[in-house]
Amino acid sequence: MAGNSQRRNRRTSNKKGMQVGSGGQRRRGLEGRGPTPPAEDRKKHKKNRMATAKAKQAASRRPAPRRGGVKGTSEMVVGRNPVFEALRDGVPATTLYVQQYIDNDERVREALQLAGERGNINLMEAPRPELDRMTNGLNHQGLVLQVPPYEYADPQDLTAAAYDNGEDPLIVALDGVTDPRNLGAIVRSVSAFGGHGVVVPERRAAGMTAGAWKSSAGTAARTPVSRVTNLTRALEAYKKEGIAIVGLAADGEHTVEDLEALGGPVVVVIGSEGKGLGRLVGETCDYRVRISMPGGAESLNAGVAAGIVMYEVARRRA
Repeated sequence: MAGNSQRRNRRTSNKKGMQVGSGGQRRRGLEGRGPTPPAEDRKKHKKNRMATAKAKQAASRRPAPRRGGVKGTSEMVVGRNPVFEALRDGVPATTLYVQQYIDNDERVREALQLAGERGNINLMEAPRPELDRMTNGLNHQGLVLQVPPYEYADPQDLTAAAYDNGEDPLIVALDGVTDPRNLGAIVRSVSAFGGHGVVVPERRAAGMTAGAWKSSAGTAARTPVSRVTNLTRALEAYKKEGIAIVGLAADGEHTVEDLEALGGPVVVVIGSEGKGLGRLVGETCDYRVRISMPGGAESLNAGVAAGIVMYEVARRRA
């Protein structure tokens, strides 16, 4: 019996099992594969190659600029002439406070007209005691202009803007420049000669006040200023990007005319008129240059010196 059972099992195992028909395979072959993917996602398509190349290029680029640096503090411009000049010169403002029952002279009328033409300045009437309190007793003459905090750029915004335009960075850093009018004049020179911004330290240095804005003659609206806690570290970060750090010094080893590094990516560092560059900042510089002065003057105003160096850089790049 066992032998017969084994023979039956062998015969059964040699039989062919059920074969799957081809109908199901044909049906699957006729099924759709979904919507046609866009050209950018199809390999070997021209648009796919272009998109891939663009993605690789974007990945190899420097990080995007970080918007919204530190902010300064709000400021009050007081007095009829200062308020009029600030409005005339385009200093940003949020509110013009006018004393109740003020004598409506020509300066007051002109200030009100300029504020009205801007369209984005609030006009507020206030009693004299309130204006005295707001200005800590300063002689406001019935007019007070509130200037909003200046929003400083991040230091990397300045180089990112240059790279985005396919240009070598050109930046001016200030070490110990305390006069806002000098800062404004330097911003004006940087704008005039195609620079990408100005860097100032937080301590013992001028910031973007209404006075600096006025001296910039409106160029502060398009030339960013960055404020850093440590100027030396900011300069070292720029060096790591391959940017030459050139310090302006009366006893510099090079002259502005013969330094080839001014033709490439560069940060020009300018110190105060009296003390010049600080020790650590001076040691961070790759080069120290001087401005030839046949007339024998010992030093130049920081704004004038910046204009001379910026002109030489622009001449080399032309």
